[in-house]
Amino acid sequence: MKSHSPWGTSKNPVKFRIPTADNLVPIRLDIEIDGQRFRDAFIWNPSDPDSEVVVFAKRTVKDLKLPPAFVTQIAQSIQTQLTDFRSYEGQDMYTGEKVVPIKLDLRVNHTLVKDHFLWDLNNFESDPEEFAKTFCKDMGIEDPEVGPAIAIAIREQLYEIAVQSVTTTRESRLNKKGRKWLEYNQSSKTGANAVDLFKLFGNRSSVVRKRKEWDVYEPIVDLLSNEEVDALEAKQERNTR
Repeated sequence: MKSHSPWGTSKNPVKFRIPTADNLVPIRLDIEIDGQRFRDAFIWNPSDPDSEVVVFAKRTVKDLKLPPAFVTQIAQSIQTQLTDFRSYEGQDMYTGEKVVPIKLDLRVNHTLVKDHFLWDLNNFESDPEEFAKTFCKDMGIEDPEVGPAIAIAIREQLYEIAVQSVTTTRESRLNKKGRKWLEYNQSSKTGANAVDLFKLFGNRSSVVRKRKEWDVYEPIVDLLSNEEVDALEAKQERNTR
């Protein structure tokens, strides 16, 4: 039996959720206290009780031997991001495209990863962690921290797409032209890049690119030297000041 797409059409919206098998929230922390900085990224189940947030913050501070002041900051940052996610729950969302471009441009320790591929929004069984695991295996990446970082980057982009869909739906209902504006907005905003890529990759593409398109969107993985890493970190430090 052919499964019904969980994404809404212009006539039948669905309730907000991230288009993956598990509706988890990507959490990113970047906290600095008295010159000491803590950065991390992970996923969180929005159905977990909020009491777990403080427990997690205390355990993290203890395990990493961070100053006690980090407990409150970590807990508040996680709680704020969970609150933002929950504010969209129950709201209607639409999508005008089946596939969207996902971009990777990240550095984890000494590994630099750049890539560009399509993701099927109608596949609610998709698994960013499994995709990242396969990617690392295919590319010969040995650093165990790279896979989770790739998965988080994918989840963050899918989350943003879902939020944009909710916003588009809300705004369309305030617009006098309603549906006509929605269709234009979807094609011009969320679908522009996807349409161009769709022509390149064809209608049978999934999250794994075709071999013959590797010359167009070839993944790049570089191992950086200590000097290159130091230079990048110094540049990032200057940009954050």
